[in-house]
Amino acid sequence: MKKTATIILNRNLPKETDALVEHLLKFDGDCTDIFVIEAGSSKGNLSKYSTWHVESEEVIKQGLRYCRGMNYGLLQLWREGNWDKYNSFFLITNDTKFPKNQKTIATLQEIQTQYPKVGILSPCSKKWGERDLIGPDSLKYFWFIHNNAYFFRKELVEQIMNVDNPSHMNFLFDGDNFRGYLSESEVIAKSYANNWAAAITTEVFAEEDETYLLDKNLAIKTETYEENTQLYINEGLKWIKKKYGFNSRWQMMQYSQLFYEKFFEYNPKEKARKI
Repeated sequence: MKKTATIILNRNLPKETDALVEHLLKFDGDCTDIFVIEAGSSKGNLSKYSTWHVESEEVIKQGLRYCRGMNYGLLQLWREGNWDKYNSFFLITNDTKFPKNQKTIATLQEIQTQYPKVGILSPCSKKWGERDLIGPDSLKYFWFIHNNAYFFRKELVEQIMNVDNPSHMNFLFDGDNFRGYLSESEVIAKSYANNWAAAITTEVFAEEDETYLLDKNLAIKTETYEENTQLYINEGLKWIKKKYGFNSRWQMMQYSQLFYEKFFEYNPKEKARKI
């Protein structure tokens, strides 16, 4: 089986990033290669597992965030000739926490093999209401999934990625949506439009540690949690208005749900996984 390429985004939090890498190496090191992107980190705050250090003036000032950061990492794999080594990509931020002793990537690979129509797979959070909808050690298809830990099947990525003048702004996600508000709805809509499902599984869990932004925003060199949340929503609403003509998040969600419903018309055997 080909390996998974795991891409982790870091900005000035080397200890936290190192701990995340070392957890994955301990429990999943035989089935993944790990790549750490330094999004404008200062030289004294680089992870010891650093792969690429992005030091442009713009990135030093404001970072990359999820969309531009993951575009950058995927594009580097493409340009460096490493693309064909992998059959999946695990895209996570350094504030992702996994349960102690959990095999994460190996389990996600097994699920990907078991469910050939799943293009995007996300571990569940123990805090999500979706956990109750799915049930224990199971899986359901959704039209919205929070995007701190996305496991992509390579075939889906190859169908929707941009290879005409690709950059960190457009390779998979739309980098014009800087903070990524509703970027998950857009990529999930593309997934269903290309006949791939997006799923959450309760066989593995992942949590977003919000204390990083709450308590360490000065180290990260970013806005406070409250400021970031407001900018995240305001900038994102301007983005969907400009790109789609939508005036609310609900219109974007309905857009994604439309493709979700069509998926089951074309794939009636998958209805057992519908919510």
